[in-house]
Amino acid sequence: MKIIFFDALPHEEIFLRKHMPKEIEAEFVSISLHPAAEIPEKVLDSDAVSVFTPSLLNKEVLEKFSNLQFIFLRSVGFSHVDLHYAKEKNIRIFNCPNYGDYTVAEYVFASLLALVRKVPQSNNALRMGNILLDKYMGIELFSKTMGVVGTGAIGSKVVKIAKGFSMDVIAYDIKKNADVEYVSLDELCQRADVISINSPLTADTLHMFDRNRINSLKKGVIIVNTARGEIIDTSALYDAILEKRVAYAALDVLECEDLLWQKPSTASGFSGIKDACLKNFLVANRLLKMDNVLITPHTAYDTKEATKRILEITLENINSALNFDAGAKNQVLI
Repeated sequence: MKIIFFDALPHEEIFLRKHMPKEIEAEFVSISLHPAAEIPEKVLDSDAVSVFTPSLLNKEVLEKFSNLQFIFLRSVGFSHVDLHYAKEKNIRIFNCPNYGDYTVAEYVFASLLALVRKVPQSNNALRMGNILLDKYMGIELFSKTMGVVGTGAIGSKVVKIAKGFSMDVIAYDIKKNADVEYVSLDELCQRADVISINSPLTADTLHMFDRNRINSLKKGVIIVNTARGEIIDTSALYDAILEKRVAYAALDVLECEDLLWQKPSTASGFSGIKDACLKNFLVANRLLKMDNVLITPHTAYDTKEATKRILEITLENINSALNFDAGAKNQVLI
Protein backbone atom coordinates (compact mmCIF):
# COMPACT_ATOMS: atom_id res chain seq x y z
CA MET A 1 0.00 0.00 0.00
CA LYS A 2 1.27 3.44 -0.92
CA ILE A 3 0.43 6.24 1.55
CA ILE A 4 1.16 9.95 1.27
CA PHE A 5 1.21 11.86 4.56
CA PHE A 6 0.32 15.55 4.34
CA ASP A 7 0.77 18.13 7.12
CA ALA A 8 3.70 15.96 8.21
CA LEU A 9 6.00 17.28 10.93
CA PRO A 10 9.57 15.94 11.32
CA HIS A 11 8.85 14.07 14.56
CA GLU A 12 5.81 12.40 12.96
CA GLU A 13 7.85 11.16 10.02
CA ILE A 14 10.57 9.79 12.30
CA PHE A 15 8.07 7.93 14.50
CA LEU A 16 5.95 6.57 11.67
CA ARG A 17 8.89 5.41 9.54
CA LYS A 18 10.31 3.59 12.56
CA HIS A 19 7.08 1.69 13.25
CA MET A 20 5.49 1.47 9.80
CA PRO A 21 4.49 -2.01 8.55
CA LYS A 22 6.91 -3.32 5.92
CA GLU A 23 4.09 -3.55 3.36
CA ILE A 24 3.72 0.26 3.35
CA GLU A 25 5.42 2.58 0.89
CA ALA A 26 5.26 5.96 2.61
CA GLU A 27 5.85 9.51 1.41
CA PHE A 28 5.84 12.54 3.73
CA VAL A 29 5.25 16.17 2.78
CA SER A 30 4.81 19.18 5.05
CA ILE A 31 2.20 20.91 2.88
CA SER A 32 -1.52 20.73 3.57
CA LEU A 33 -3.84 19.10 1.07
CA HIS A 34 -6.33 21.58 -0.40
CA PRO A 35 -7.49 22.73 -3.86
CA ALA A 36 -4.62 25.19 -4.37
CA ALA A 37 -1.91 22.81 -3.11
CA GLU A 38 0.85 21.77 -5.51
CA ILE A 39 0.67 18.00 -5.11
CA PRO A 40 3.76 16.06 -6.27
CA GLU A 41 2.91 14.10 -9.39
CA LYS A 42 4.56 10.96 -8.04
CA VAL A 43 2.01 10.58 -5.21
CA LEU A 44 -1.21 10.94 -7.21
CA ASP A 45 -1.41 7.15 -7.61
CA SER A 46 -1.35 6.62 -3.82
CA ASP A 47 -3.72 4.08 -2.31
CA ALA A 48 -4.17 6.23 0.78
CA VAL A 49 -3.68 9.73 2.13
CA SER A 50 -3.20 10.80 5.73
CA VAL A 51 -3.91 14.35 6.82
CA PHE A 52 -4.33 16.60 9.84
CA THR A 53 -6.95 19.33 10.32
CA PRO A 54 -5.33 22.03 8.10
CA SER A 55 -6.06 19.91 5.04
CA LEU A 56 -9.34 20.24 3.12
CA LEU A 57 -10.40 17.05 1.38
CA ASN A 58 -13.24 18.14 -0.87
CA LYS A 59 -14.26 16.48 -4.12
CA GLU A 60 -11.90 18.65 -6.16
CA VAL A 61 -8.96 17.39 -4.12
CA LEU A 62 -9.96 13.75 -3.72
CA GLU A 63 -10.67 13.14 -7.40
CA LYS A 64 -7.02 13.94 -8.18
CA PHE A 65 -6.03 10.61 -6.62
CA SER A 66 -6.81 7.88 -9.13
CA ASN A 67 -6.33 4.88 -6.82
CA LEU A 68 -7.54 6.24 -3.50
CA GLN A 69 -8.97 3.57 -1.20
CA PHE A 70 -8.33 4.88 2.32
CA ILE A 71 -8.10 8.17 4.20
CA PHE A 72 -6.29 8.16 7.54
CA LEU A 73 -7.23 11.24 9.55
CA ARG A 74 -4.82 12.19 12.29
CA SER A 75 -7.70 13.85 14.12
CA VAL A 76 -11.03 13.04 15.74
CA GLY A 77 -13.17 15.28 13.56
CA PHE A 78 -13.87 14.68 9.88
CA SER A 79 -15.79 17.82 8.90
CA HIS A 80 -12.94 18.72 6.51
CA VAL A 81 -13.66 15.65 4.35
CA ASP A 82 -16.32 15.34 1.63
CA LEU A 83 -18.03 12.28 3.08
CA HIS A 84 -20.57 12.03 0.26
CA TYR A 85 -17.84 11.79 -2.38
CA ALA A 86 -15.91 9.28 -0.26
CA LYS A 87 -18.99 7.11 0.11
CA GLU A 88 -19.74 7.32 -3.62
CA LYS A 89 -16.20 6.17 -4.44
CA ASN A 90 -16.10 3.58 -1.63
CA ILE A 91 -13.17 5.31 0.05
CA ARG A 92 -12.82 4.11 3.65
CA ILE A 93 -12.09 6.72 6.29
CA PHE A 94 -10.34 6.18 9.63
CA ASN A 95 -10.06 8.77 12.40
CA CYS A 96 -8.27 8.98 15.76
CA PRO A 97 -10.84 9.04 18.57
CA ASN A 98 -10.12 9.74 22.24
CA TYR A 99 -6.46 10.61 21.79
CA GLY A 100 -6.75 13.97 23.57
CA ASP A 101 -9.87 14.08 25.73
CA TYR A 102 -8.15 15.46 28.82
CA THR A 103 -5.66 17.35 26.68
CA VAL A 104 -8.34 19.52 25.09
CA ALA A 105 -10.37 19.80 28.31
CA GLU A 106 -7.30 21.10 30.13
CA TYR A 107 -6.73 23.62 27.35
CA VAL A 108 -10.26 24.96 27.81
CA PHE A 109 -9.19 26.13 31.24
CA ALA A 110 -5.67 27.13 30.21
CA SER A 111 -7.09 29.56 27.65
CA LEU A 112 -9.97 30.61 29.91
CA LEU A 113 -7.68 31.49 32.82
CA ALA A 114 -5.14 33.21 30.58
CA LEU A 115 -7.97 35.31 29.16
CA VAL A 116 -9.88 36.35 32.29
CA ARG A 117 -6.72 36.84 34.38
CA LYS A 118 -5.08 38.74 31.50
CA VAL A 119 -1.91 36.69 31.73
CA PRO A 120 -0.49 37.54 28.26
CA GLN A 121 -1.09 41.28 28.72
CA SER A 122 0.48 41.49 32.19
CA ASN A 123 3.46 39.39 31.09
CA ASN A 124 4.04 41.58 28.04
CA ALA A 125 3.72 44.73 30.18
CA LEU A 126 6.30 43.45 32.66
CA ARG A 127 8.68 42.63 29.82
CA MET A 128 8.39 46.29 28.81
CA GLY A 129 9.11 47.40 32.37
CA ASN A 130 5.52 48.38 33.19
CA ILE A 131 3.72 47.25 36.35
CA LEU A 132 0.08 48.31 36.01
CA LEU A 133 -1.89 46.28 38.54
CA ASP A 134 -5.17 48.13 38.07
CA LYS A 135 -5.06 47.71 34.28
CA TYR A 136 -4.85 43.92 34.42
CA MET A 137 -7.43 43.18 37.10
CA GLY A 138 -9.16 39.89 36.29
CA ILE A 139 -12.17 37.90 37.42
CA GLU A 140 -12.35 34.55 39.24
CA LEU A 141 -14.11 31.38 38.18
CA PHE A 142 -15.27 30.41 41.67
CA SER A 143 -19.09 30.17 41.88
CA LYS A 144 -19.56 31.19 38.24
CA THR A 145 -21.95 29.07 36.15
CA MET A 146 -20.21 27.02 33.47
CA GLY A 147 -22.39 25.92 30.56
CA VAL A 148 -20.93 22.94 28.72
CA VAL A 149 -22.26 22.44 25.20
CA GLY A 150 -21.54 18.84 24.23
CA THR A 151 -20.70 16.31 26.93
CA GLY A 152 -18.96 13.65 24.92
CA ALA A 153 -15.41 12.47 25.56
CA ILE A 154 -14.02 16.01 25.91
CA GLY A 155 -17.05 17.83 27.28
CA SER A 156 -17.50 15.34 30.12
CA LYS A 157 -13.91 16.08 31.20
CA VAL A 158 -14.63 19.82 31.06
CA VAL A 159 -17.53 19.19 33.46
CA LYS A 160 -15.24 17.45 35.96
CA ILE A 161 -12.58 20.16 35.83
CA ALA A 162 -15.17 22.93 36.18
CA LYS A 163 -16.47 21.28 39.33
CA GLY A 164 -12.89 21.24 40.61
CA PHE A 165 -12.91 25.04 40.31
CA SER A 166 -16.11 25.06 42.42
CA MET A 167 -18.14 26.32 39.50
CA ASP A 168 -21.84 25.61 39.14
CA VAL A 169 -22.09 23.42 36.03
CA ILE A 170 -24.97 22.94 33.60
CA ALA A 171 -24.86 21.19 30.25
CA TYR A 172 -26.63 20.69 26.96
CA ASP A 173 -26.39 17.59 24.80
CA ILE A 174 -28.77 15.25 23.00
CA LYS A 175 -27.10 12.33 24.79
CA LYS A 176 -26.97 12.70 28.57
CA ASN A 177 -23.85 10.84 29.63
CA ALA A 178 -22.22 13.03 32.29
CA ASP A 179 -22.91 13.63 35.98
CA VAL A 180 -24.30 17.13 35.54
CA GLU A 181 -27.56 19.08 35.39
CA TYR A 182 -28.83 19.02 31.80
CA VAL A 183 -30.89 21.94 30.50
CA SER A 184 -32.12 23.14 27.13
CA LEU A 185 -29.69 25.12 25.00
CA ASP A 186 -31.85 28.22 25.42
CA GLU A 187 -31.75 27.91 29.22
CA LEU A 188 -28.01 27.31 29.18
CA CYS A 189 -27.50 30.49 27.15
CA GLN A 190 -29.59 32.49 29.60
CA ARG A 191 -27.87 31.15 32.75
CA ALA A 192 -24.22 30.53 31.87
CA ASP A 193 -21.46 32.97 32.80
CA VAL A 194 -19.01 30.85 30.82
CA ILE A 195 -19.85 28.67 27.80
CA SER A 196 -17.49 25.92 26.67
CA ILE A 197 -18.29 24.54 23.20
CA ASN A 198 -17.24 20.91 22.73
CA SER A 199 -19.67 19.61 20.09
CA PRO A 200 -18.66 18.04 16.77
CA LEU A 201 -19.44 19.99 13.62
CA THR A 202 -22.52 18.53 11.94
CA ALA A 203 -25.42 19.86 9.89
CA ASP A 204 -27.25 20.40 13.21
CA THR A 205 -24.41 22.27 14.94
CA LEU A 206 -23.38 24.46 11.98
CA HIS A 207 -23.86 28.02 13.27
CA MET A 208 -25.51 26.65 16.39
CA PHE A 209 -24.46 30.00 17.84
CA ASP A 210 -25.95 32.22 15.17
CA ARG A 211 -26.86 35.89 15.58
CA ASN A 212 -30.17 35.17 17.29
CA ARG A 213 -28.67 32.78 19.81
CA ILE A 214 -25.69 35.01 20.52
CA ASN A 215 -28.06 37.90 21.13
CA SER A 216 -29.89 35.74 23.68
CA LEU A 217 -26.77 35.13 25.79
CA LYS A 218 -26.45 36.40 29.31
CA LYS A 219 -24.80 39.82 29.17
CA GLY A 220 -21.10 39.62 29.97
CA VAL A 221 -20.78 35.95 29.05
CA ILE A 222 -17.41 34.34 28.30
CA ILE A 223 -17.19 31.95 25.32
CA VAL A 224 -14.55 29.25 24.88
CA ASN A 225 -14.53 27.28 21.62
CA THR A 226 -12.13 24.37 21.16
CA ALA A 227 -14.47 22.40 18.88
CA ARG A 228 -14.92 23.76 15.34
CA GLY A 229 -15.04 27.37 14.22
CA GLU A 230 -18.14 26.90 12.10
CA ILE A 231 -20.26 26.28 15.19
CA ILE A 232 -20.14 30.05 15.83
CA ASP A 233 -21.19 32.77 13.39
CA THR A 234 -17.98 34.82 13.42
CA SER A 235 -19.57 38.09 12.37
CA ALA A 236 -22.29 37.79 15.01
CA LEU A 237 -19.68 37.09 17.70
CA TYR A 238 -17.65 40.10 16.62
CA ASP A 239 -20.69 42.38 16.86
CA ALA A 240 -21.62 40.94 20.27
CA ILE A 241 -18.12 41.68 21.59
CA LEU A 242 -18.33 45.25 20.28
CA GLU A 243 -21.71 45.60 22.00
CA LYS A 244 -20.22 44.14 25.23
CA ARG A 245 -22.82 41.37 25.30
CA VAL A 246 -19.88 38.95 25.14
CA ALA A 247 -17.16 40.02 27.58
CA TYR A 248 -14.42 37.59 26.54
CA ALA A 249 -13.85 34.95 23.88
CA ALA A 250 -11.15 32.26 23.74
CA LEU A 251 -11.09 30.66 20.30
CA ASP A 252 -8.78 27.81 19.37
CA VAL A 253 -10.72 27.29 16.14
CA LEU A 254 -12.06 29.64 13.47
CA GLU A 255 -14.44 29.47 10.54
CA CYS A 256 -12.54 28.57 7.34
CA GLU A 257 -9.36 28.11 9.36
CA ASP A 258 -7.79 26.10 6.53
CA LEU A 259 -7.04 29.51 4.96
CA LEU A 260 -4.35 29.96 7.62
CA TRP A 261 -2.29 27.23 5.98
CA GLN A 262 -3.06 27.96 2.34
CA LYS A 263 -0.18 29.76 0.62
CA PRO A 264 -0.93 29.83 -3.12
CA SER A 265 2.13 30.52 -5.27
CA THR A 266 0.09 32.72 -7.66
CA ALA A 267 -2.91 35.03 -7.36
CA SER A 268 -5.08 32.52 -9.22
CA GLY A 269 -4.75 30.22 -6.24
CA PHE A 270 -7.10 32.48 -4.30
CA SER A 271 -9.87 32.25 -6.89
CA GLY A 272 -11.48 29.19 -5.32
CA ILE A 273 -11.89 30.77 -1.88
CA LYS A 274 -15.51 31.53 -1.07
CA ASP A 275 -16.49 35.13 -0.35
CA ALA A 276 -17.92 34.09 3.01
CA CYS A 277 -14.54 32.68 4.02
CA LEU A 278 -12.77 35.87 3.01
CA LYS A 279 -15.20 37.86 5.15
CA ASN A 280 -14.75 35.51 8.10
CA PHE A 281 -10.99 35.73 7.74
CA LEU A 282 -11.15 39.54 7.80
CA VAL A 283 -13.42 39.54 10.86
CA ALA A 284 -11.15 37.02 12.63
CA ASN A 285 -8.20 39.32 11.94
CA ARG A 286 -10.03 42.12 13.77
CA LEU A 287 -10.90 39.79 16.64
CA LEU A 288 -7.22 38.92 16.93
CA LYS A 289 -6.41 42.54 17.78
CA MET A 290 -8.88 42.74 20.69
CA ASP A 291 -7.51 42.50 24.23
CA ASN A 292 -10.55 40.54 25.43
CA VAL A 293 -10.17 37.89 22.72
CA LEU A 294 -7.60 35.10 22.74
CA ILE A 295 -7.11 33.23 19.46
CA THR A 296 -4.78 30.26 19.05
CA PRO A 297 -4.14 28.19 15.88
CA HIS A 298 -5.98 24.94 16.74
CA THR A 299 -3.41 23.87 19.33
CA ALA A 300 -5.68 22.59 22.13
CA TYR A 301 -4.72 19.02 21.21
CA ASP A 302 -0.98 19.69 21.14
CA THR A 303 0.81 17.88 23.95
CA LYS A 304 3.58 15.30 23.79
CA GLU A 305 1.25 12.65 25.12
CA ALA A 306 -1.65 13.38 22.78
CA THR A 307 0.45 13.68 19.62
CA LYS A 308 2.08 10.34 20.40
CA ARG A 309 -1.36 8.75 20.80
CA ILE A 310 -2.39 10.17 17.41
CA LEU A 311 0.51 8.42 15.74
CA GLU A 312 -0.09 5.16 17.59
CA ILE A 313 -3.77 5.13 16.61
CA THR A 314 -2.85 6.01 13.01
CA LEU A 315 -0.57 2.97 12.90
CA GLU A 316 -3.40 0.82 14.29
CA ASN A 317 -5.65 2.15 11.55
CA ILE A 318 -3.09 1.42 8.85
CA ASN A 319 -2.78 -2.16 10.10
CA SER A 320 -6.58 -2.44 10.08
CA ALA A 321 -6.60 -1.28 6.46
CA LEU A 322 -3.98 -3.84 5.45
CA ASN A 323 -6.35 -6.51 6.73
CA PHE A 324 -9.47 -4.50 6.09
CA ASP A 325 -12.42 -5.27 8.33
CA ALA A 326 -15.62 -3.30 7.84
CA GLY A 327 -16.12 -3.36 11.58
CA ALA A 328 -12.78 -1.80 12.48
CA LYS A 329 -13.33 0.25 15.64
CA ASN A 330 -11.75 3.52 14.45
CA GLN A 331 -13.42 3.65 11.08
CA VAL A 332 -15.75 6.52 10.32
CA LEU A 333 -18.85 4.81 8.96
CA ILE A 334 -20.28 6.78 6.04
